[in-house]
Order: sequence, then structure tokens, then C-alpha cells
Amino acid sequence: MTLFAVNVCRWRHLVAFSSLALTLTAAPAMASDGPSPSSFIPSPPALAAKSWVLMDAKSGRVLVDHDADERVPPASLTKMMTAYIAESEIESGNMLPTDEVRISKEAWQTGGSRMFVKVNSNVPVKDLMQGIVVQSGNDATVAMAEHIAGSQSSFADLMNEHVRQMGLQNTHFMNPTGLPDPEHYSSAHDMAIIARHIINDFPDHYSLYAEKYFTWNGIKQPNRNLLLWRDKTVDGLKTGHTDEAGYCLVASAQQSDTRLIAAVMGTNSEEARSQETQKLLSYGFRYFQTQKVYDAGQELTRARVWGGTQDEGAFGVANDVYLTASKQDEGGLSNRININGDLQAPIEAGQQYGTVQIVQNDEVIDEQPLVALESIEQGGLFKRLWDGLLKFVQGLF
Repeated sequence: MTLFAVNVCRWRHLVAFSSLALTLTAAPAMASDGPSPSSFIPSPPALAAKSWVLMDAKSGRVLVDHDADERVPPASLTKMMTAYIAESEIESGNMLPTDEVRISKEAWQTGGSRMFVKVNSNVPVKDLMQGIVVQSGNDATVAMAEHIAGSQSSFADLMNEHVRQMGLQNTHFMNPTGLPDPEHYSSAHDMAIIARHIINDFPDHYSLYAEKYFTWNGIKQPNRNLLLWRDKTVDGLKTGHTDEAGYCLVASAQQSDTRLIAAVMGTNSEEARSQETQKLLSYGFRYFQTQKVYDAGQELTRARVWGGTQDEGAFGVANDVYLTASKQDEGGLSNRININGDLQAPIEAGQQYGTVQIVQNDEVIDEQPLVALESIEQGGLFKRLWDGLLKFVQGLF
């Protein structure tokens, strides 16, 4: 990819503007009183739901939303956080998929949807995970919470610590199942963020969310996510329903390099939540696409380093950067490179020294850390004194 030209402004702030070439070819200019049909982007669909959001799974950018930060009962969507914590425990080695979990009376008698585990029986962790995700079993969920934290209330404390770490602004959990409680709430936006963590943090576990059936104790139950049968691009995540919450669905789908997450809260039926979520996903794939804009380790700028063994250092991005943006928008993309003040040696490779903002139509649509691509050692005494004098003189002008 062509490197960006950089315009260095004074010594305390460096802001670069350059154009990123869009992967789409612009249509030939035509005389017209307005945009051509091929470049026109209609308004997103209005859904028969209380709130919703459509998110890019790679960057977390919100593409479409309606009351997405409104606090609402999440019902069994809560179990996404329960499953996420269990996946984290497995990945950290604190729990094995083959570990046996003792089913307490409290877990066994929990009402609502069930896996139909038997009291005082032992069930492997991997089977409980299927019971939680595929069957939405409250009994399996309580058993998992007790196994990890000792009790539901202690597990809720653990859930809320993950809420804090994820930066969720409108979520508070009182239990692992989503059974109604006045202090148990979330939002469409926060639920999409949890789904994004599930997809990106533990990809080896994600195939569980696409399973259509699970049989336990001789009882075969289907996944309530109807989109798994209707749309081959959909591969997760979770449904929820209570009288208070209505029918809710968080779904993810992938086409080529584009993965979207849709969270729809408060529809009036199982069929409605599937149809409304499908509308949102279809709109997203029709009018947005994901493209790779930077390669891992790509140099984006060189910047002055004071008091070092060399006068300039290379800065760029540590990881591949993908961006989901409008297919039809012909305004193009640009970037802004911001370095945090003067750079003083030593400089450590991999450390963040600023940000890279990607801009479309004057709107910042993504921001990535700007890191040093090479280390620069501190220079000798004479070099440091000379750079200090030079910096002082330049600051006078």
C-alpha cells in the first residue's frame, strides 16, 4: 500500500493528512440533478423493536442505531456474558472442558428454559456450555456460575467486573441467567460489544454459537435463533425473551471480509425478532463493506526524536487494520496522524506515541494506536545538549 505523505506542523503537534485509495472504482461523472441510483444510500430500515444497533465486528464502529444506549431488560442475552466468562476461564487454564460440575438443587429447580440436568448429577463443562448457548438453559447457567464463583451473587460480581473492563456504560447484572430484576439491565449497544468480545477474544469457541440442536437427558432442543436456518451467513449468537424484555436477538453474520453484529431489543414475537434482525443485517451488507487499510508494521510517518542516537524514528500500526465503510460514498477516506507532543529518546518499539484517525466526510470513523516501529536509544551527553539547544532556538520562531 502506498505510504501517506506527512505534513509536520511545528514541534509539539504533528498532524498529517493524506488520501487512502478506496478499493471501489468511482463511477464516471454524469450530469445529474442529484446522486445516481448506484451511489444513493437510503435511510436505514425502521424496525418494529424498542432499540437496535448494527456494529462492525472488527472495529466496533456503529453503522446504524436507534435508542441503542437505552437501558432495557436483556433477558437471556445475559447468558452471553456468562458464556464469555466461562470461555475466559477455559482459556486461562482455570477450568477444563472435561471438568465435572456438580448440579445443585438450586440450579436444578431454576425456572424458565432448561437443559434438564438432574440434581446431584455431574455434567462436563463442555456440555453445560452447549446447554447455556444452544438451549439457553437456566439450570445449566446457574450450575456454571456456582462452579466458577461459588454462588450466583458472587458470579454477578464477576460479571460486573467484566462490564467495567469492557467499558459498558449501560449494563448491570444481578444474576447469570437474565431472569427479571429491577437492577438487571443492559442496552443494544452494550450487548453488541459483548458479542464482539466473544467473537474476537475467543474465536476457537465461537463455533458453539452456530449449533442448531443439542440433546441432553434424551431431550433434543433447537437453538431459538431462527436465522441459523434461514441465512447461511449467520453463525451466532443468542436469543432472549421475558414478558418485560419482549423478544430480543443478537446475531452475527459474515460475507467475505465483512462481519456485522446486529442487536435488536424488544420485539413482539419470536418471528418478529428474526425478521427485524434480518432487515438490519441485509441493509448492512448491501451498503457497507470491510477493507484492509493498513498492514501490521506498516510505516505511516517518520517523526523527529530529540536526544536520541538518530534524529528520526518510524511510526505506524502494530496490527492489520480493517475498516467497514460505506460502499457508495465517493468522498474518499483520509487519515490524521497525531503524535503526543515532543518525542524524547529513549523510544521503545511497540509503545504507543500517538493515534491514527481515519476520516470519511470529516467524520472520524476509526482510531488506532500509533506505535514506534523501531527502538531509539538515548544519545550521548553532547547529542542531548545539542538537541536541547536546537529545540530551544526553534521554539522561538
